[in-house]
Amino acid sequence: MAGQTGDVVNEGRKQVTLKGRVAIVTGGGSGVGRGIALGFADQGVRVAVCGRRAELLEQTVEQIVKSGGSAMSVPADVTDRGEVERFVASVVNEWGQVDILVNNAGVSGRTPIDDPDDTRWLNILDVNLTGSYLCSKVVLPHMKEPGRIVNMSSVLGRFGVPGYAAYCTAKHGIIGFTKALALEVAGRGITVNAICPTWVDTDMARQGIEETAAILGMSAEAFRTQAVASVPIKRMAEVGEIVALTMYLCQADAASITGQVINVCGGATAGSGG
Repeated sequence: MAGQTGDVVNEGRKQVTLKGRVAIVTGGGSGVGRGIALGFADQGVRVAVCGRRAELLEQTVEQIVKSGGSAMSVPADVTDRGEVERFVASVVNEWGQVDILVNNAGVSGRTPIDDPDDTRWLNILDVNLTGSYLCSKVVLPHMKEPGRIVNMSSVLGRFGVPGYAAYCTAKHGIIGFTKALALEVAGRGITVNAICPTWVDTDMARQGIEETAAILGMSAEAFRTQAVASVPIKRMAEVGEIVALTMYLCQADAASITGQVINVCGGATAGSGG
């Protein structure tokens, strides 16, 4: 009886074994991106990381190789289509395929509407939103069933925060992009989902805390305490929690999950309708 149940559960679904598959992780040199790269490597996935800082990418690769995994890194700017094409081509030339893409590369920062300089606004949209579009566009011709794309959004893609219009716009855009792309590639057996983390204890979060605290005229520690207090579970998310969800979305058991936006927010969006 148990065997029959298993047959019914698995009928019509191709099993996705992560071991031996190929994953690209953008922004894989630090923080959540490095955590995801290491998580894939632990599952036997061959991992390619890209980003702007070669030394950080090399550190990620070294950690994976020392643990017996297979990894490569290519410095690349996700806002430059030519660099993205060269990066993806190097991965395909090395391993012959791309099965998983995690669009994690991102930058943040304050962009008050009265700032006369548009440079930061444009950069935040380029890296977070256009970068995800370009990487998906270049990878998809090489991706076959069962493929997986995971886009990193944010709780700021669920609600607004004053002074962070560019980041909110980019992360809201990621959600729309995720839903539209999921429908576009569903017939190819490729799933596309987004994750919306709250504050995650990373260097990027620490930089954001320091910047905002300075503007508010308070210490970084005081602002951190205030930020954590606003999360119902009273703590930041951990990198490992984002990694675990990413791993799950790439498994066979997540084959029918696509076009979805999943909050990892400690309840922060529960009262906002997000």
